[in-house]
Amino acid sequence: MEENMLPTFLLPESIARADGTGPEFDLGSKRGKLLVLTLEITRIIEQESLEVLVWGSPDGEKWGFQPLAVFPPKFYCGVYSVLLNLAAKPEIRFVRVAWKMSRWSKGETLPMFGFYVYAEESGARLSAAVA
Repeated sequence: MEENMLPTFLLPESIARADGTGPEFDLGSKRGKLLVLTLEITRIIEQESLEVLVWGSPDGEKWGFQPLAVFPPKFYCGVYSVLLNLAAKPEIRFVRVAWKMSRWSKGETLPMFGFYVYAEESGARLSAAVA
């Protein structure tokens, strides 16, 4: 993440029809910080859910057994935020977004979501407003 690029898109706006994983991002100077992660769902079809997880890695190779943060399953368009406190995990250098979709209608339609995820340091909006 670059110092002056806030918010940083961990996953640019995408249309997804299946489970997936986004690119990895180097936290750089944001290692060990308190981050606000924001998920915005812009498109959805009925009778489906989206669960978004954020994984961390010290080396970009090993991603652990538990995500660092989870957005619980969502069923509607909207903006959702969670905190990611990396203070106790200074070894985490990389993060990436993964998502799981499910659909329970009787039709043959695949799930479909339009969404994106971004990260910003906690207090960044307040600092920008004061400046």
